[in-house]
Amino acid sequence: MIDFEVPELRTLTLESPEEGVLVLRINRPGRMNSMTPGMFGEFLAAARAMRDSKARALIVTGAGERAFCAGFDLDEIDVITRMGVREFLHFQETATGGLAAIRELPFPVIAAVHGAASGGGLSLALAADIRLAAPTAKFNAAFVKVGLSAGELGTSWQLTRLVGPGRAAEIAYTARVVAAEEAARIGLVNRVVPSENLMDEALATARQIAGNSPGGVRMSKRALQRNQEVASYAGALELENRGQALLTRCDDMTEALAAFKDKRAPQFTGR
Repeated sequence: MIDFEVPELRTLTLESPEEGVLVLRINRPGRMNSMTPGMFGEFLAAARAMRDSKARALIVTGAGERAFCAGFDLDEIDVITRMGVREFLHFQETATGGLAAIRELPFPVIAAVHGAASGGGLSLALAADIRLAAPTAKFNAAFVKVGLSAGELGTSWQLTRLVGPGRAAEIAYTARVVAAEEAARIGLVNRVVPSENLMDEALATARQIAGNSPGGVRMSKRALQRNQEVASYAGALELENRGQALLTRCDDMTEALAAFKDKRAPQFTGR
């Protein structure tokens, strides 16, 4: 069901369980799906391959039962400490670019989180549009534990907007663990679902998204993301107006109206 060339992936796997839905899985269960320097490049390569596909939604998760992603593999940390400034800046830009590419995919991204989502794992979860958590999910901004800051991989920007500056500050400065139920209560995740149902719920959400107009969903994502960065209400309205004007010239709106009149389910094409 994958309609594009999948790049060579060593730490990730990419599959399509059903039409329109992709699953990107961190595949290092023996290391709690921790990140390596090469993994960030794989995120970027995978996102580039998926970007122009016919996918309607992507699910990001981790292999095995222990962790979504336990952050950067500390056995690899020496690689970073040996880098010069320019080399490290290149590495940092690759790392941030990989997660940003996942966040900026034109279709919705759903994080299915179980176990640890620590450090960079938290950042990856934050890069998704929707976060579903098993009761085992545990989130923490572990950066300060290893002498770094929460200004990493987009965390400071995303976390503040999700839970507010006060809660974000506490989570960032203390590096404390936020369990699944608290994460749902403060808006860090959308909801908690039973562990055995986590992927089924993620697939059901992806399926529900895929049943809607592809152009409408994509334009909705663009509006929601871009309007977080717009400084004025007028600017937000301008972006929304342009998007709606474009969508009225697409086939899906005509089909939706015809289906409503005919009392049938619409057949969206994305054209």
